Amino acid sequence: MSTVEDLVNQEPISCFAWSGDRTQLAIAPNSNEVLVFKKNGSSWEKEATLREHGQRVRGMDWSPKSNHLVTCGDDRNAYVWTKQADGEWKPMLVLLRINRAATCVKWSPNENKFAVGCGARLISVCYFEEEQNWWVSKHIKKPIQSTILSLDWHPNNCLLVAGSSDFKCRVFSGYIKEVESKPEATPWGKKMPFGNLMAEFSNGSGGWVHSASFSPSGDKICWVDHNSAISVVDATKENKLTLLTTNHLPLLSVLFASESSIVAAGHDCAPMSFKYDDGKISFVAKLDAGGKAKKAGGVSAMAKFKNMDSKGAAAGPTGTVMDTTHQNAITQMIPYAHQDKTVSKVTTSGVDGLLVTWDLK
Repeated sequence: MSTVEDLVNQEPISCFAWSGDRTQLAIAPNSNEVLVFKKNGSSWEKEATLREHGQRVRGMDWSPKSNHLVTCGDDRNAYVWTKQADGEWKPMLVLLRINRAATCVKWSPNENKFAVGCGARLISVCYFEEEQNWWVSKHIKKPIQSTILSLDWHPNNCLLVAGSSDFKCRVFSGYIKEVESKPEATPWGKKMPFGNLMAEFSNGSGGWVHSASFSPSGDKICWVDHNSAISVVDATKENKLTLLTTNHLPLLSVLFASESSIVAAGHDCAPMSFKYDDGKISFVAKLDAGGKAKKAGGVSAMAKFKNMDSKGAAAGPTGTVMDTTHQNAITQMIPYAHQDKTVSKVTTSGVDGLLVTWDLK
């Protein structure tokens, strides 16, 4: 079962984030702006437009407890947004110290720091310095050889998994002694000084790692890359790598719904569920059962002018209507709801400008 969030959005969604109580939603409509919507009954109303970035916003994340929205973009900047008592959103610049576009951002579970991936072959782990009253960063550099495309935190708030365009998925230590106590040992290792490479993996077939995720326990990681494969590594089994090469189009986003259930989505325009059991990955089903696709919205002004110029009429664009809810690639997927420590619903966004919530049951 799926629900299309009616945002009256005509542009591709670069990234999005939910507030902790799911009554607010932020999206980046393929521009330097961030649109914040508020739930009003069964519809959404635009509450604010955040205009601090100079170029396209590529990543955002909303901390559910502290209610801070962090954004990053092609202008090599990141901002932490705080909603004031009067309803205005106040930005605070983060000192990333990078010279390439920021591509992704993720709050840690304890919300006392966040990580930013970028094209400068490094990860900025950012935390708030009370004395100076600003957000500062530390860099994880070696042995990253290319752009960081995805990030996810371990439940212990210290370990970080990163997927990059050098075909590698790596687990690093993001331990910041200034803001947290020394972490306990995990199956990934005992010593966790900042920036320490805990593990590095490649499935051997090559492909940009578009998305990576920790399991709820943190003992496993999974990732998807551009060769249409999905990979899982179990740290409790001597970092055993399990690979499933699918016959689907490349997957762009993946997450663990539970210790044995994985959900992924990408160029096939529909989320898919996979099962990991006894060292094997198997395809379960597509969440989109098919049928008549839901309407994605009206014709954009640009499309109208193009048709008037080429055809002499203000007709809508012609093209194939797919038998799926999403009419173009799904670029991002995040949890929407949990039940018994298991993800019960996810929300996806895509190039078609749609935002869809899926029930995993």
